[in-house]
Amino acid sequence: MNLEVVMQLIEQKRYPELKQELQNIRPVDIAHILEELNERDTLLVFRLLSKGIAADVFSHLSSEKQAELSTLVDEKELSDILDELFFDDKIDYLEEMPANVVKKILKNTSEMERKLINQFLMYPDYSAGSLMTIEFVDLKKEMLAKDALARIRKIAPDKETIYTCYAIDEERHLEGTVTLKDIVLAGDDVKIENIMQKNPIYVKTHDDQEYVADIFKKYDLLAVPVVDNEKRLVGIITIDDVVDVIEQEATEDFYRMAAVQPSEESYLDTDVFTLARKRIVWLLVLMISATFTGFIIDKYQVALESVVALASFIPMLMNNGGNAGSQASTLIIRGLVLGEIDFKNIFTVIWKEARVALIVGSILSLVNFMRVYLIQGYSLQISLTVSITIVITIMVAEIIGGILPIIAQKLKLDPAMMASPLITTIVDATTLAIYFTLAVWIIGITV
Repeated sequence: MNLEVVMQLIEQKRYPELKQELQNIRPVDIAHILEELNERDTLLVFRLLSKGIAADVFSHLSSEKQAELSTLVDEKELSDILDELFFDDKIDYLEEMPANVVKKILKNTSEMERKLINQFLMYPDYSAGSLMTIEFVDLKKEMLAKDALARIRKIAPDKETIYTCYAIDEERHLEGTVTLKDIVLAGDDVKIENIMQKNPIYVKTHDDQEYVADIFKKYDLLAVPVVDNEKRLVGIITIDDVVDVIEQEATEDFYRMAAVQPSEESYLDTDVFTLARKRIVWLLVLMISATFTGFIIDKYQVALESVVALASFIPMLMNNGGNAGSQASTLIIRGLVLGEIDFKNIFTVIWKEARVALIVGSILSLVNFMRVYLIQGYSLQISLTVSITIVITIMVAEIIGGILPIIAQKLKLDPAMMASPLITTIVDATTLAIYFTLAVWIIGITV
């Protein structure tokens, strides 16, 4: 069923048929349909859903649509929806809602749950604590396998995952992990501590979400336990939440590589003033930094006037340098994000980029010399000046593009900031300085 069919059924007031059709659609697809409906139709369709499906659909809606629905339903309906949500989805919802909505929700929750919600809301944004859920299976390490299975059967309906369970001691310190498969295959009287995997991988509540995502990728995990500073188990993070983090971090890097401040809103939902504000800062920085290029051209104005042909090669040289620097920075940023490159590899990167640049620059220089000298008929001095500049520029550009992201990460900055626009601006000024210096030396013009 698509949006057009839903709209048609609503217009014809065929609500029983619509309700029946909705039962055959995945919750995520229903959420996509609701995103396109107006307030009246959204509420109508939402109320046709069963309570369990409605909660699942609600968790897939955008924060804007969730806020809209929160104002359309009464407190009882909203409370019923939130009761069906997993705890981490409930926290995600509350973090996006205005204070008056949060206050209304907290008023209708139990004292214990209210304390838990307030605790979760106090964790720093983008930390492991803000991602985790408390709906997991914990087992005392002294527990027998048969008792563990009985506990899992009892509490499983309220847990987000039961496939990996977490062994703890009397003080809730994390001791190990054990899979449901291991418990099922173990003898009834085997203790959990005898079948659990000791020294489990875990993260702490204040670890950054990007570090958490790296842990998932490195160890191919489906869930990871979260502990406090005393290594007491307080929650787990599941792979579905980490996929959202990876998408968010990739989007953030994409924005920064394009010299745009990151935004969590979609393009169509962002007003023009916000878009302008997020772009203007970097454009101002790049424009001001490009002033150095103007200074260099002014300094060698006499050289340009005496050999006008030099000016015609400036765009080509700057483009080659900027593109080479961008290629190198893109590869290094990817290596940094994946953990393949670290600051200790900086000299290895320099040596490798220098050799790559020598090969690439030599080929480009040779092709350019034949084009400029043999085809276009420029003098030998001008042809040599331009061709040698290409080799040196490519080498400098690739080294700069390779080391700046590494230095940025060492300084606790986002390596993506050292991407195309900034690299290009730096390389442009460097290219002109090299070009005019060689022109003065080879052609013999005076400055």
